[in-house]
Amino acid sequence: MIVRIRTNMGLWRTTLPAGATSNDVLTAISQTRPHVVYEAPLSLDPKCERPLDPHRTLEEQGVTHGGMIYCRVDGSTCAENTVKEKEEEGPAATAAVGSSANAGGTTKRIIDKDGSIKLVHAEGTSTSAAEAKGFRKGQLALRDMKMAWTLAEFTAMDDQYNFKIKRQESSFVGPGGVRLESSAVDDFQSYLRRFSFLQQRFGWLYGRFEDEEAENEDEEKEAPNTTGWGARVYTEPKEKRRKNKQVIVEAIYEPPQQPDPSAAEGFVILDDPDEENVEALSKMLGLTKVGWIVGHPPREKGFQLSSAEVIMAAELQLESAGGVEPTPFVTIRVTVDDEGNVVVEAFQVSLQCMEMVAEEALEVGPNPGFCYVNETFTAIQEGKPSATVENNFFLTVVPIHRYQSEMFVSMFPRANRAYDDRGGQSHEEMKRQLSKSGQSGWTFVDLLSDFALLLYLCKFLDVKTDMAKICESVKDREVLLDDGYKLIISSMAGMDGSY
Repeated sequence: MIVRIRTNMGLWRTTLPAGATSNDVLTAISQTRPHVVYEAPLSLDPKCERPLDPHRTLEEQGVTHGGMIYCRVDGSTCAENTVKEKEEEGPAATAAVGSSANAGGTTKRIIDKDGSIKLVHAEGTSTSAAEAKGFRKGQLALRDMKMAWTLAEFTAMDDQYNFKIKRQESSFVGPGGVRLESSAVDDFQSYLRRFSFLQQRFGWLYGRFEDEEAENEDEEKEAPNTTGWGARVYTEPKEKRRKNKQVIVEAIYEPPQQPDPSAAEGFVILDDPDEENVEALSKMLGLTKVGWIVGHPPREKGFQLSSAEVIMAAELQLESAGGVEPTPFVTIRVTVDDEGNVVVEAFQVSLQCMEMVAEEALEVGPNPGFCYVNETFTAIQEGKPSATVENNFFLTVVPIHRYQSEMFVSMFPRANRAYDDRGGQSHEEMKRQLSKSGQSGWTFVDLLSDFALLLYLCKFLDVKTDMAKICESVKDREVLLDDGYKLIISSMAGMDGSY
């Protein structure tokens, strides 16, 4: 199976046998990065607070094919050992190692933690003779794997790299679709209008997955199989059936990002100092990450998502599902049509797309309307190998509905926005919002129940104690907010009189 490792230095991938443990992951990593130093152990969560048990298999701990685990490493120790070793010894060999051309690979200089400059091997090396003879690009030659092969053995191995492209007819979300909180989406698209939708921007969707009664119990879900050319295609066995769900979106959080037209996604994600507070706050409010939303410039008719967005959607679905499994995690796109009207649509990528992304079979290429197939793999369309797959083959449409939250309001300025007419988040804005208490039926807790405002308060109040109690009153209006917290918050906002 394939397991992906998310590190502070990027995403790594390992291929492991059945029954593998975390020790097998470490061994696989050491084959290409022999000097890596771990600052936090292999874990089940991004904070590395739930380390893997080395005495239990990965499957027993919920890590399946395509699943994600996490760790933190010393960046100066992560150079890949891909440079061809020289047989010569002595001064000549020493000189050869210092030369990227003679060593068969490229090198780069990095600044170590102590400020010294080190020369390390960079990603990518020249193609060796052994690689040129591999049965597929990037693979060993057949005789380097084993001396004798039967036709059945070779076919079974080669089939692992073949995908027969098949459109998935329906998403993993039930007929209830996705219910988007109206004011949150309106605020997101309104900000995009400031730039005439010419800058791309994204945000995380927080809400809930709600069960619906399953319909058509004999309908099949997708699972890998082999047919035609021996390539992997998808039939849908009943044992894979999952209960239908609808997605309720309550809030949108836009992390720090920088618009970048040269980037494949159209933006660069920056480090988020509020990441831990966002996750803690959402958990206390009973919310989870249910999807992501991306706004982009107008595109030609029929061009829904770019290849970079398709691959990112697949990565996020893999992370949500914990592997190549059905998940109701959704992708929302926001743009404008030729008349300037806002278009909001919801999608998911297919299970086959998730499988191909997990195995790094799909790449971004020159034409953003197509996913390019890695040269190690073969995509079969209409009975013929194809170097690209049109993005729409991987997309399934999710029904979308407007929704007015009964728990949250969406009034407070959003974090991480470079331009805001109100001057961004401040105590003055908090006063402006909370001062409406007692007017038009608003209560203090009603106005406090704003995801952006609550996140702002996390900077000044203790998250584990104070914010936990405040969130209880937000979730359940029967739980009265302590007057002491009302007084503290009102004082912070500079409010006088009753609240």
